[in-house]
Amino acid sequence: MKIVVFGGSGDMAVDALDELMKEKDVSKVTIADLNIERAKKEAAKRGDRFVAARVDATNHNQVVDVMKQHDIAMGFVGPFYYFEKPMVIAALEAGKPYVSICDDYEAYLDIIELDKEAKKKGIHILTGWGNSPGLTQVLARKGYNSMDNPKRINIHWAAGSNEAAGPANLTHLFNILHGTTLQTIRGKEVEVNTGGGRKVVRFPFPMGDLPVYYTGHAESVSIPRNLKGLTEVTLHGGVQPAYIPILIKIMDKTGLFSTHARRKAAAEFFYKIEHFFGTGGLDKSVGRVDVYGFHKGKSMHRTYTYIGHIGIITSIPCTVATLWELSGKFKSAPGGIYSAERLLDDPDPFLKEVMRRGVEVFFYKDGLD
Repeated sequence: MKIVVFGGSGDMAVDALDELMKEKDVSKVTIADLNIERAKKEAAKRGDRFVAARVDATNHNQVVDVMKQHDIAMGFVGPFYYFEKPMVIAALEAGKPYVSICDDYEAYLDIIELDKEAKKKGIHILTGWGNSPGLTQVLARKGYNSMDNPKRINIHWAAGSNEAAGPANLTHLFNILHGTTLQTIRGKEVEVNTGGGRKVVRFPFPMGDLPVYYTGHAESVSIPRNLKGLTEVTLHGGVQPAYIPILIKIMDKTGLFSTHARRKAAAEFFYKIEHFFGTGGLDKSVGRVDVYGFHKGKSMHRTYTYIGHIGIITSIPCTVATLWELSGKFKSAPGGIYSAERLLDDPDPFLKEVMRRGVEVFFYKDGLD
């Protein structure tokens, strides 16, 4: 099996490379990255099966050619509101499956327009298979399946400021706290201001209680489209220390994040001084999913949480999905654009495999205050 990992030397991807090292059936991994020197260093750490290639993700023909030389492509090139649709278009042209950690809601809405084309070509496009979105949707599907009348799904994530985060991740953070996003409330999809909807959520130790806000991740737009009967689906996110989202919203009011070019420039600047913001921050990230509804006439509340280094909890679900696609575990599904809750009718085997590989997940069948 030959796998190409786009953005493969980035902070979110290197843990995926470590997972792929464990797979004897993987004969070749191409670390495709614009930073060829960094890609070469990552390849050299992992033996002859790993090779580096300088690839510009904005060069459509080059991306298509590289995809054609492999059995599957993994996408770690962000920010995804800018890159995901071109990558999906390239995969459809190359005729190859694609699995990404895409986390922007705009990107999800863009690429579901390609669902019919993917179905016609019989190609699986797995978008948003990281931690949030990704693992959050797997857990949402688990809670949804546990009730005969699920009604509400509330998803929460929090990042530690002392985690590794490259410029693309910072650009994403500035984007999801800029402008508006979509949430389903009282049965209707509504536009809300990012940074609004403040509430305090209890996360796994050592994160603890933290304020979170409406943010532009994909769960709040994908889940209502794929899991029927829900009257509420919301997505809140935050950063520890808690002042960081507030600071971003203040800077946003100046117009600093009003365009992609401005967000990118700001991210490159703050990346150089991000160690100042890591002071007092955690080196772990967390998620929490609450599902409410009724079962056999009785009210029900399920809570699921997880914790880990952001690279691990993001890369492991993506790697498992990639390996499952290659092994044929998804072959019964027609071609199409798939978020996790759409593809995994039974999420338990996937969760079991993710946990076996080191992601800590906790289950509360009677909810969690």
